[in-house]
Amino acid sequence: MKQDISFVPVAGVSIAIVPDTSETALGTVGEPTWQVFLLNDNDFVLENVLIASDGYGTQPSGEAVRTSTLRYHFVEVAPHSATPVELIDPAVFHLTNQYWVSYYRDSQVFDKKFLFVPDSIVLANCSRIELLGGRDGVLHG
Repeated sequence: MKQDISFVPVAGVSIAIVPDTSETALGTVGEPTWQVFLLNDNDFVLENVLIASDGYGTQPSGEAVRTSTLRYHFVEVAPHSATPVELIDPAVFHLTNQYWVSYYRDSQVFDKKFLFVPDSIVLANCSRIELLGGRDGVLHG
């Protein structure tokens, strides 16, 4: 039965977390605000996109912590586009931040989990992202 299911790998879809370092976007502590984007670098539309985001790990005191699960729905994500998903607080960068993305292409469902390991969302890990007009961000593909 399982051998009859076609598991097509996800390609051309990724998650980027991008700082906004403009003076108007600085948070209360003077740190930049960060935005999560869904990137579609394919030639086709992603349909009925569902994204579940959450974080988990341990506090510096050793206490286990898990954030609330937030869910987002987009009817369509255009080809070669970047769609803003959520703002992310730098206070959770010490946790594993998970984004589970599911979407349809024609009648086939695709899904992929994107994990940002603890302390990986930092300015030093930013690279140029063309779908965001050349802005720098932490890309997970």
